[in-house]
Amino acid sequence: VSEEEDLEEEVGKIIRRKEFILQPLDEDEAVAQMELLGHDFFVYYDVEAKQVNVVYRRRDGQYGLLQPRLG
Repeated sequence: VSEEEDLEEEVGKIIRRKEFILQPLDEDEAVAQMELLGHDFFVYYDVEAKQVNVVYRRRDGQYGLLQPRLG
């Protein structure tokens, strides 16, 4: 077994895919939805920024916001 094959075996595989409808929300509404669902993150369409964003719960109990940009 080559070193390259060893590395391929160590990398995790996607075992589940899920489609969902992006909800047009603002940041506060997205956080509320995340909390309502009991999730650690929530993907939504930000109506103010006009883009897909992700809110997430930080380890310190606060919230973070991911705003993807094309590179």
